[in-house]
Amino acid sequence: QVQLVESGGDLVQPGGSLRLSCAASGATLDYAAIGWFRQAPGKEREGVSCISSSGAKTYYADSVKGRFTMSRDNAKNTVYLQMNSLKPEDTAVYYCRADLRFGSRCPVVTGFWGQGTQVNVSS
Repeated sequence: QVQLVESGGDLVQPGGSLRLSCAASGATLDYAAIGWFRQAPGKEREGVSCISSSGAKTYYADSVKGRFTMSRDNAKNTVYLQMNSLKPEDTAVYYCRADLRFGSRCPVVTGFWGQGTQVNVSS
């Protein structure tokens, strides 16, 4: 059974930083494109970033470009989202999604979801 588990969410002040993790079990992420998404209260889920299966390519929403960095450690079967210069509008539940099909590419439009981790940015 494939499971994705996000962690690292917390309450942080504006301007602060967090690093989210998405750890997989039951399957390897080596060939998977993986996306981070977020959903704020009353809003639709939106894509934040995506990383190619090789890790060579990353993509970011305009709203987070220059502040967020996505990376992967295939040896740990984990992907990360480093979030810097956080703003109140970054407050949301953050989800990762993995497309486990061989040769999968960004954007991730299918695959397994994690349960989410809450990020709150507030003074």
